[in-house]
Amino acid sequence: MLFWVLIALLTLIASLAVMWPFLRNEGHAAPGAEHDLAVYRDQLSELDRDARRGLIPEEDAAEARAEIGRRILRLKQAGISGTSAGVATKGKLVAAIAMTGVLAVPAVSWGFYALLGTPGLPALPLAARLTADPANASIDELIARMEAHLSANPDDARGWETLAPVYARLGRYADAAAAYRRTIELSGPTAEGQARLGEALVGESGGIVTADAEAAFEHALGLDPANPRARFFLAMARAQEGKPQEAGAIWQKMAAELPDGSAWKSAANQALAGLSVREGESAEPSEDELAAVERMDPEARQDMIEGMVACLDARLRENPDDVEGWRRLLRSYVVLGMTNEAEEALARARDALGPDSPDASALADFAVELGIGKGK
Repeated sequence: MLFWVLIALLTLIASLAVMWPFLRNEGHAAPGAEHDLAVYRDQLSELDRDARRGLIPEEDAAEARAEIGRRILRLKQAGISGTSAGVATKGKLVAAIAMTGVLAVPAVSWGFYALLGTPGLPALPLAARLTADPANASIDELIARMEAHLSANPDDARGWETLAPVYARLGRYADAAAAYRRTIELSGPTAEGQARLGEALVGESGGIVTADAEAAFEHALGLDPANPRARFFLAMARAQEGKPQEAGAIWQKMAAELPDGSAWKSAANQALAGLSVREGESAEPSEDELAAVERMDPEARQDMIEGMVACLDARLRENPDDVEGWRRLLRSYVVLGMTNEAEEALARARDALGPDSPDASALADFAVELGIGKGK
């Protein structure tokens, strides 16, 4: 109700602001004829004063009075009173029409809104949208809904566990790491929880296995020595430390022990292929490996691909002179839709290869073909 009162008040103020000039001028006649009559009367008064003072001969004064009188008579014969009244009436009519038009605008608008709109429909604030049917909500609304729920229920471990991988998929690695930590705090540590925490920390650091990430992976292996996620990233840590033999041993063991169709088995094989490239060997996957990839479910395949790309990114941070590796990394990021990461990788590659070098120029042309690096 208060809303409509305010709307009516604002409409009235706006209407009065527009009508004020018409209200102020209403009843005023055109001043031309009345002004002339007043001038002639002033002239008569002045003429009488000059005649009394002897400044004008009486004969000239009489002749001047007669002339002024004739002018006044002609003015009266022209109907000054009727003309002024007509002008005033016309002014009133124009003002009335204008004010009617001004008042008609809000009246017609409100009428159409009452007919076509839904004035009784209550506002739909964010809280109401967040409780709407999830099937009709966007991913941002779903995340906002979960965040609102967790803000009101910070001890909901299941909620944090559900939200953490969503953050990771969206590249919000810092938020993912915080959500995994909260899950571990509430539910206690698990091998998978610690491994996913470490993976989020790796993503947050741009593919580098930091000390915190390595500690999380070690904790995961302490709970489950066979956890493939932790084993894979610990091998990556060894590779980043310049220990390819140790990394290769871990990946070889994973490839031998994990069942066919395992995403981490294929990731280990690809990582081994990456190590082989550094030693000048072929990196082409075998037919069995390709078949295993085809049999994976989409989520497992995505995890495997992201792990492979992270491994390649980490290797290029150590070995930035590999032009072909940079091309593969850029293509992989673009295919995954990770445009920001692709742009960042391109900038690192240009710095590593030398901005003015032929390799950097060729890589920039390749990036433009991929749809990134334009205008750089």
